[in-house]
Amino acid sequence: MKQFYMKKITHLFLLAAGVLGTASCSDFLDQTSPSELTQETISQSSYYTGLTVNKIYGDLTNDYTYSQYIPIVWGLNSDCELVDGLGSDAENTTSERGNMNYNANPGWANLSRLWDKMYGAIENANLAIDMVNNSPLAAEGSSEAKTLLRYKGEALTLRAMLYFDLLRFFGDIPMKMEASKSDLSNAYLPKTDRDEIMDTLMVNLEEAITLLPWAGEVSTYTTEHVTKGYAHALLAQIALTRAGWAIREKAKEGYVTATYSDPTYPTQRCDDATRKALYQKALAHLSAVVANPTHNLNPSIENEWYLLNQRTLDQTYRENIFEIPMGLGVSGELGYTVGVRINGASAQYGAKGNSSGKMKVTAPFFWSFDKNDLRRDITCCNLQLSESAGILKESMLGNTPFAIYVGKWDIRKMNEEWRQAAIATGNAKWMSGINVVRMRYPQVLLMYAEALNELSGPDAAGAGGMSARQALAAVHTRAFDAAHKAEAEAAINAISGKEALFNAIVDENAWELAGEGVRKFDLIRWNLLAEKIQQFKNDYVAQMEDAENGYPDKVYFNYTDDAKTVIDVNSITWYGLPDGKTAADYQDSKAFFGAERTDSSQKNLKVNLPSISSGLVGDNVEVKNRYLLPIASTTISASNGTLYNSYGYAN
Repeated sequence: MKQFYMKKITHLFLLAAGVLGTASCSDFLDQTSPSELTQETISQSSYYTGLTVNKIYGDLTNDYTYSQYIPIVWGLNSDCELVDGLGSDAENTTSERGNMNYNANPGWANLSRLWDKMYGAIENANLAIDMVNNSPLAAEGSSEAKTLLRYKGEALTLRAMLYFDLLRFFGDIPMKMEASKSDLSNAYLPKTDRDEIMDTLMVNLEEAITLLPWAGEVSTYTTEHVTKGYAHALLAQIALTRAGWAIREKAKEGYVTATYSDPTYPTQRCDDATRKALYQKALAHLSAVVANPTHNLNPSIENEWYLLNQRTLDQTYRENIFEIPMGLGVSGELGYTVGVRINGASAQYGAKGNSSGKMKVTAPFFWSFDKNDLRRDITCCNLQLSESAGILKESMLGNTPFAIYVGKWDIRKMNEEWRQAAIATGNAKWMSGINVVRMRYPQVLLMYAEALNELSGPDAAGAGGMSARQALAAVHTRAFDAAHKAEAEAAINAISGKEALFNAIVDENAWELAGEGVRKFDLIRWNLLAEKIQQFKNDYVAQMEDAENGYPDKVYFNYTDDAKTVIDVNSITWYGLPDGKTAADYQDSKAFFGAERTDSSQKNLKVNLPSISSGLVGDNVEVKNRYLLPIASTTISASNGTLYNSYGYAN
């Protein structure tokens, strides 16, 4: 797995422009002299274009792009996912702890690092696209031409993904759709309205779709490449975002303003006719994915996450439509910076353990799951591992309502190759090599359900071969075992009306996709981010006040082994002692969320809860709906006067 890229990436960290004429080229390839690598030479072969496309994929494995920050940090905070910044840490604007609690500061260094790395990747995408456009081979209809055009399709799609993420982080940004010119005439560009950018990206993706194969259609194009399925899904995701709500630098004429909106920086969406057309566009592309047999739900959600932790591509169902390929020991912090916690050194997992603290999920989110939903214990991990006296043991976390680990990335499911790599790393941070998934088939089904429901209601047949209700049911019922599947399906069938189905889709979005960098951005386009975060806070307080039916103050549980090292998760009394059971029926116990009721300090309730997302909800909100990040001060100072901050941020 990942052999196609990872053998090359370590050799490709020079600008593709350098391939055209730097002295390092002979060392790089050891095949030809620098003088031979002219523009004419480049245009006569798909090889060099392929190297440049590989360089884009290499750019995606950087810590400041998709190896760590985008999949783990930049999608925080939502109503169910939190950065590990509570109390006073939530105002620490020199780190992600304050910035992702919406107390952002343009002086945070990682803002410029992300910006620079993303635009560097965009530059390589522009180079690859220009190389194909300037090649006489591309119009020949030969196998070489088809290869070149596939490369162009990949570069167009990757560039669209990069721009889409940037505008979701920063709002209006410069749009540069050609390689840099030697006279710097396109080096200092002003901001472009994000709607114009998204309109352009959708046109680009329409072209890319015609150039790309479906996953598996060409032997080398696995889901570690962008393929036709991802281009369709990304286009739909952009269309739905374009149709949704966004905070604006100033009001746009003809746009609809939200009820909850800042007076200076309004939250708006496009007019109803444009919005309908965008939903129709999204639905057409989602239907193309749903109707095609390439991508499907893995019937076992447990197996799907097992395979991902094993770093094994699912070649049967291809549920993960696009996975950014990471390399063991080289890139990828899923399982290290987020995931099940191994606290400190162990003989089994190495001297470092892992951090796994950057992203957490919350008690109200855990409580929101149906008791039989398999996703609850896959997503929410209320235990950690640690070694003492040579014995590795699982232990319950206790009263940590805002610090539940994200269990989707689980070191207990990783393979022996990973374990040996972690041990060999010693006290340094280890890279898991787990791929970063950018689109899953359940996400496509939920977007399909949303678009079809908006246009035609819950039960109208769609071009994808199912109704909105059926698409939602497919995602929901997959999460239940055979004994409870009929009950889960009945719950979806009982939903009445368009609004109720939309609300169910919003809930399903959290249960299915939490921890994957999706939830926050969907809440934004629905204009539900602040509302849902406030709801999560209210839900926590309500559960705290309900001593009879709310969070228990203690949980009881058994172990699966005589040494009491592995907790039997199925035995845990999350919802209180079952009828007919007493504490004596269990081997161990631990204080739980309800212990806060009698805690002398009530720190979670009085200190931590108000600090969460305090720049977006609460008593000291400066700008309503200010979920966007500022452009870094250093980026602005280097922009030759073309860039500035808005939304009340200083430059």
